[in-house]
Amino acid sequence: MLVSRSSDKQPTPEETRQLEKLQVKIERAVADGKISKHEMEDIKRAIWADGKVTVEELELYRTFVTDRIVSGDVEYEF
Repeated sequence: MLVSRSSDKQPTPEETRQLEKLQVKIERAVADGKISKHEMEDIKRAIWADGKVTVEELELYRTFVTDRIVSGDVEYEF
């Protein structure tokens, strides 16, 4: 897995737009307090869309999905 550390440089406007779109997609998926297998796969496809995974993308996923599942704020529906 290729993980890109873009923190060494400023994100490009395109990278910033992609991160914003990913955040909106994740927030919509968890807005009802549940995340389905289909929504989870959709988020992962969005993360991998450009063939690489950035630290920022992983951070968004961890913050809005993983941490909220662990805390009980979001339920993962298999």
